Amino acid sequence: MWTTEHSLETTVAPEAIWRAWADVERWPEWNADIERIELSGRFATGSTIAMTPRGQVTAELRIADAVEGELFVDEADVDGTIVRTTHRIERVDDERVRVIYRLEASGPAADQIAPAVSADFDETIAALVEHAGR
Repeated sequence: MWTTEHSLETTVAPEAIWRAWADVERWPEWNADIERIELSGRFATGSTIAMTPRGQVTAELRIADAVEGELFVDEADVDGTIVRTTHRIERVDDERVRVIYRLEASGPAADQIAPAVSADFDETIAALVEHAGR
């Protein structure tokens, strides 16, 4: 299994971060890698997201878990390699939270797919926090 975790501490309210995640159609405003995205259903466990990264084919993500205000987990099956990303908000103290992206990949191409998917996590988290803080 291939695993990586990236995080950023912020004073942006956890509710604002959650709203930015739940507003899937607006992800391209803060995630420059997304060309097109569409949520089927509510932002909840079991729903799917069709995401087209710039210059790539559309990937279907399934929301494997969602706990409002705390975390969501998306999963993709890329030709037998399972890519699972946990997006979590963790309270540090009364004023700060930590936004965490943890990617786990297993399967025949995990060593190739996972580094490419997670390469921009630091920039993505920073852009998310900036967007949510407006």
